This record gives sequence, C-alpha cells and structure tokens, in this order.
Amino acid sequence: MNMGDITVALIDYNMGNIRSIKNALEIFTENVRVVSEGAELGSPSAVVVPGVGSFGDGIKNLRQQGFIEPLCELIVDRKIPYLGICLGLQFLADQSTEQGVHDGLGWISGEVTRIMPQNQKHRVPHMGWNSVRFASDTDTVLFREFDTNGTFYFVHSYHLDPETIEHNQITSTSWHGTKVTASIRQNNIFGVQFHPEKSQAAGLKVIENFVQYVNRGGDL
Repeated sequence: MNMGDITVALIDYNMGNIRSIKNALEIFTENVRVVSEGAELGSPSAVVVPGVGSFGDGIKNLRQQGFIEPLCELIVDRKIPYLGICLGLQFLADQSTEQGVHDGLGWISGEVTRIMPQNQKHRVPHMGWNSVRFASDTDTVLFREFDTNGTFYFVHSYHLDPETIEHNQITSTSWHGTKVTASIRQNNIFGVQFHPEKSQAAGLKVIENFVQYVNRGGDL
C-alpha cells in the first residue's frame, strides 16, 4: 500500500484550522476528505480532528453535526486510527471545566482543566514555541526519528491534566510553569496539544509519522 491508497477524513465542525492541516496532510497522502456531517464519514482509513476555541462550543458542534456516534463506531469499535489536534485531543477526555463543566467523548479517562502556572513568568494562554520532552517508557509512533525532545507551537489555556490521566497514556509533556500534557496515545487513538501544522519541519514530521502508521495498517 502506498500513501495514495489511504483516505483521511478531516473533520470540519467550524472550529478547526482546516486549510492548514489539510495542506500539511496532502504533502503525505493524496486522499484527504473534509467532512462536515457525521453521515458523510463513510469508512476512511483514519480520522483527524483539529480544533481551536472553547471545549463547550466544540463538543456542541460535533454533536449537532452528527459526529459522535459514527466517530465512536469508527474509532472505538473498528479501531480506525485517530489523530486529535489541540481541541481534538481534549475532546477525548471524560470532561472539561472550560466555561462550565462539559462532557467529552470519554475515550480517555481524565479531565481537561485550566493551566495553572506556579509563577507569574508563565502566562495563560500558553502561546508560542515550547520544548516537548518525549516519554522514554511509552510508544514513539508520532515521534519516530526524533531525539529525546522537540520544539512545537502551542495555543491553549486548558489541557488534559496529567494528574487525572494514566501515566502510560502520556507520550510527551511540556513545561509552562507546570507540567502540560503535550501528547497522548491509547492504542489507535493519538492526540497532540500542540499544532503540528504550525510547527514547521518538526510538525510535518509528526504528521508524516501518523500517515505512515495509517499506511502500515497500524501496529496493534
């Protein structure tokens, strides 16, 4: 199977960097299909959910556009590879406390909370380039051919609180006055808090690694 054989469904729920992430994906695969309704999902090889904005608005849009049930069938039941970016990672949690309490997809046991730096040097939102340290005792699918760390671009005020998630699901962390969950993995489900589509060569490598993983049919 070559990279042109896979189909990536890019979920458009009116809150994502659709054009930027689509352009980045199309460097590595010809078949990127933007989907704006759950009924249109079909049977893709992988699903990518980007996102910018508040958790409550985002999860509401996903529900209104009919994505929740078909995504659960594809990702949880059929084990199709999933890559969540920023909000796309946060949606995986049980709930978020951003602007009230909102239920997430519940695919990852954990809570999305506001970043609480331990000093005034680090401001919220966490915005700009930051170093990411990869966990040495977890898989490195997204970070193949990296060393022990990389630098990526972040824009967020909330994150999947590392105190509420299983340690072995965290594949990298960053520091912004407190430990920030930078990426996670649970089987076929991947999420990154940073924006690979804005992270130049390092970000493109993460996207390439995900596409290669999909192209291999996963490694479960």
